[in-house]
Amino acid sequence: MSKKPLFYNEAERLFVIEQMTIDEIASRLNLGSRTVRNWKDQHDWDSKKKNYLKSKQAFHEELYEFARKLMYSIKDDLDNGEKVDAGRMYTFTRMLPLITKIKEYEDVAVKKEKKQENKGLTKDIVELIEQEVLGLKRE
Repeated sequence: MSKKPLFYNEAERLFVIEQMTIDEIASRLNLGSRTVRNWKDQHDWDSKKKNYLKSKQAFHEELYEFARKLMYSIKDDLDNGEKVDAGRMYTFTRMLPLITKIKEYEDVAVKKEKKQENKGLTKDIVELIEQEVLGLKRE
């Protein structure tokens, strides 16, 4: 019986989404490296991976831009002595941990693909924003 119907979809997912290597996939699914490599080449997993990463990056860039705009509007209100409404502050504080997690995931994915300059909000910048703008201190 062919292994393709049983393992192909999982192997493709591990390569495209989980960013695993051919050898890692072969080991995890108990397949031969040659089999996984043939599937990858025959079905153009490299293009699928590239498109997946590009779409994730576009979403994350939009999320970062939204967070920046929200942060600047809160900062402007604070600088002008205006009251910051609780809804905006709540939204911003709830977004910060998510942005950090997304950024960490992107960093791991990019390191596996190739070394590249960091973009967006880093964990250090998020902590600085929390302290400087929001007055929050981590314990």
